[in-house]
Amino acid sequence: MSRILVIEDEAAIRRVLVKILSEENDTYTVEEAEDGLKGLETIKGKDFDLVLCDIKMPKMDGVEVLEAARKIKPEIPFIMISGHGDLDTAVNTMRAGAFDYISKPPDLNRLLTTVRNALDRKELVVENTILKKKVGKNYEMVGESEEISVIKDMIEKVAPTDARVLITGSNGTGKELVAHWIHEKSARSGSPFIEVNCAAIPSELIESELFGHVKGAFTSAVKDRAGKFEAANKGTIFLDEIGDMSLSAQAKVLRALQENKISRVGTDKDIKVDVRVVAATNKNLKEEIKEGNFREDLYHRLAVILIKVPSLNDRRDDIPVLIEHFSKKITSEQGIAPKTFSTKAIKLLQGYDWTGNIRELRNVVERLIILGGQEVTEADVKLFASK
Repeated sequence: MSRILVIEDEAAIRRVLVKILSEENDTYTVEEAEDGLKGLETIKGKDFDLVLCDIKMPKMDGVEVLEAARKIKPEIPFIMISGHGDLDTAVNTMRAGAFDYISKPPDLNRLLTTVRNALDRKELVVENTILKKKVGKNYEMVGESEEISVIKDMIEKVAPTDARVLITGSNGTGKELVAHWIHEKSARSGSPFIEVNCAAIPSELIESELFGHVKGAFTSAVKDRAGKFEAANKGTIFLDEIGDMSLSAQAKVLRALQENKISRVGTDKDIKVDVRVVAATNKNLKEEIKEGNFREDLYHRLAVILIKVPSLNDRRDDIPVLIEHFSKKITSEQGIAPKTFSTKAIKLLQGYDWTGNIRELRNVVERLIILGGQEVTEADVKLFASK
């Protein structure tokens, strides 16, 4: 059930908006406020998924309502309602954080489409906020080796900028962790971090996933849908395994980087986006370019900053601290008493060939904690973690 607040001082227009929204979708609960001051008080007292707000109103105008609301509930999208003389102001409100604006008298199709798009984005932002709360706990960069210290230094320098970053490295090395850290240490950290695994999405759906689609664009497109680029507006989009992206999707990503515009599948209408792009791959993109699988112009757009994440075999000095970190985390998650690893057990694990990198090490530590003794010994490692 979506809760919508309509703030409009003209009673006739307010009634029309409430009627349209109420009759359009029985999952919309619509409330109204006759001026900006009452509207802001209502926002403070209740939770809303969307606000439609007139610009010119007595007591408190729409711009003031928008600015005040963003300080207390920044996740609520605002659609501004503008008269003919308010268009310049309406455009400026979008720079101030409004989702969009509609002109008076409201066009039915334009109104409903804008409302659906705003609610879609709100849903994505809320999901991202929930995930974001887990970031600090789940994406710690553990290690003190020279290789990791170099990456941490690069992140400190790169994160405050808007430079695009291409992260390379084998599977399981922690490329997504580096991407999260770049976002968390950037000026965009208060905005969405949207992750897209390009290898996990079928090639025929990747464009819709990234850029959204309009109703009827393809068989299963039963309604307009915002894509990941729109969801990441003002924030960061992480294109994981970008080497697996289709050439047609690559062309659209290139345009988004060049022009800061995207268009949904099924329409040529441009949508402006302000997104920082961080990409990652386990492939050699220069070889992929030679084989015709990856666009060279896109590579140069993405690889402004290159960060290569080392394999675990190249940072064995970090294995003891990683074992301790995973041990504490896993015992806490499993609700069991903390366990320790003997010096010989750690030494043996340091000598293994970790083809699966950090991901494999974590799985082995979890297995040893479950199957080993209170102190995990060299014998436990040989029995349960033999390579």
